[in-house]
Amino acid sequence: MRIGMLTSGGDCQSLNATMRGVGKALFNLYDNLEIFGFEDGYQGLIYSEYHKLERSDFSGILNIGGTILGTSRTPFKQIRDKDENGLDKVEAMKHTYRQLRLDCLVVLGGNGSLKTANLLVQEGLNVIACPKTIDNDLWGTDMTFGFHSAVNIATEAIDCIHTTAASHKRVFIVEIMGHKVGLMTLYAGLAGGADIILIPEIPYHLDVICNKISERYNRGSKFSIIAVAEGAISYEDSLLSKKEYKKKMTNRNYPSVSYELADQVFKKTGIEVRVTVPGHTQRGGAPVPYDRVLATRFGVEAAKLVKNGDYGNMVALVNGNVIKVPLKEIAGKLKTVDPKSQIVNEAKLLGISFGD
Repeated sequence: MRIGMLTSGGDCQSLNATMRGVGKALFNLYDNLEIFGFEDGYQGLIYSEYHKLERSDFSGILNIGGTILGTSRTPFKQIRDKDENGLDKVEAMKHTYRQLRLDCLVVLGGNGSLKTANLLVQEGLNVIACPKTIDNDLWGTDMTFGFHSAVNIATEAIDCIHTTAASHKRVFIVEIMGHKVGLMTLYAGLAGGADIILIPEIPYHLDVICNKISERYNRGSKFSIIAVAEGAISYEDSLLSKKEYKKKMTNRNYPSVSYELADQVFKKTGIEVRVTVPGHTQRGGAPVPYDRVLATRFGVEAAKLVKNGDYGNMVALVNGNVIKVPLKEIAGKLKTVDPKSQIVNEAKLLGISFGD
């Protein structure tokens, strides 16, 4: 049995733990097994950059963040474009797969990576996928590995800000990763006790935010914590076309929406506002126990799908059970926060404002 494996897209905690689950299970299922790890995601598959993985390579990596194979982004929108040397990337991937006489390719990736995985299935390759993303925005699974670890780091950032915000009587904005989906910001904001949570799915009004800050100030709470997703958007901007909004972002004089909001709040209320950006620390460090367990379960179930020849599927967590879902049914679909969901309504009952 000959298996290929790669990690694609942004890195996150538990990539190694998932590969460990796949590798250890496969070595226990097969007496005659070869596993080839492609370096730096799909780039390794395109340019035949790989190395053989031994059983020992899957030991001692359960608690290590990042990926032992390296990763890179290979945008799905450009996957059909030839590279600078005229190489057809899709044909090159198929060539590498067949040259190595692989029986299956195991892909660990997020939205774009799984769209490419589904494309390879359509091109006739045997593929099994594992859902990876700190955003937990993949359709078809209740949870992705990496999400809880990233939320833990974002929550710690909010926790640390509380004391200095209270001491200086300031408004603090903590910018959390999430361009299109606000699940991380929602969870970290709830866990960290944020007073205002701004996510892409719920456009905000500046007046509502300022009124909330003033209300807290008049009540004796001289500081406020605002958890802001990278992709948070004002109500006015949400009315713009994609082209108009993109043009505005290109010409914006602020590093991000958080800095623009900080300036607007200060001008309207006169209260000092500071911005903290945890940034890529949210992707790093050791995975939390939840992610280690989930990743291990995903890896083992992926190995079982390989053993059964059940290709073209992604492993997923649904109602506490790890199941398979067809890649063709989930590729390209985004899971977002429902503004009317139970968790949002619960947050509002706590007094948390979403700026709407």
